[in-house]
Amino acid sequence: MLYEQIREDMKSAMKAGEKDRLETLRFILSGLNGAQKEKEAKEPGAALTDAEAIAVLQKEAKRRKESIELFRQGNRDDLVEKEETGLAIIRTYLPEELSRAAIAKIVDDAMAQGFSDFNALMRETMKTVKGRADGKLVGEIIKEKLL
Repeated sequence: MLYEQIREDMKSAMKAGEKDRLETLRFILSGLNGAQKEKEAKEPGAALTDAEAIAVLQKEAKRRKESIELFRQGNRDDLVEKEETGLAIIRTYLPEELSRAAIAKIVDDAMAQGFSDFNALMRETMKTVKGRADGKLVGEIIKEKLL
């Protein structure tokens, strides 16, 4: 399980003295523990699935991307570097992102199935890519295809 893998990686980072990696993994585990508690409140004894863990990691990756943009605007290169390091660590646990061409092919397939308006295409494409592509990029590709 992904949750257990992150816990083990945190232990090894602690032993190796990898400060940045340890800090990021602790933050990730904090989010995962919160999600686990929410799930247990709804279903006692239920464990967090890998898909749910990936969803938590994706939210954290998105938050870090947004922070990087804001820090760049504020000329805070020290904070940009810190957030990029954390983002790189998070990406090691996420499934590989799809290329622009692969997303375009998925959009074309959805259009071939009869989906023609933006919302329907977006909904269908996001179901297919399931966290392997940024929604913003998918939206841009769909807009290009509809023009």
